[in-house]
Amino acid sequence: MAETKVPKEPETETDLHQYADGWISERKGTGVPAFLKFAYIVIIAGVLGYFFLYMNGEVNHSDRGALVRQFNAVTQSSPALMYAVIAMVAVYAVIVVVFAFKAVRKDQ
Repeated sequence: MAETKVPKEPETETDLHQYADGWISERKGTGVPAFLKFAYIVIIAGVLGYFFLYMNGEVNHSDRGALVRQFNAVTQSSPALMYAVIAMVAVYAVIVVVFAFKAVRKDQ
C-alpha cells in the first residue's frame, strides 16, 4: 500500500505574530533557542560580578587607584547600601531567569 503525502498548508499571515509595530516577527509555535536562555545567566553573572568587584570603585588601578581611595575616604561610602543593591539585582536576576525558562502559552 502506497503512502500518500498530504500537502502542507501554505503559511498565512496568522502564523506570524508581530511585536513592536512589526519590527519583530515570530512564527507561531517557535520557541526561544536555548543559547539565548543561557545568555541571560551569563550576562547576569557578569553584572553581579562587576558590581561586587567594583562596588567601591577601581581602587587597585595603577593610575587612578589612589584618587579613588581618597574619594572613598572623603565620601564615606556605605557597604551595606551596595550589598543591598547587589541583592536587589540578584533577586531581579532570579525572576528574569525563571521567566526565561518558563514555558510560555501561545494562546494569548
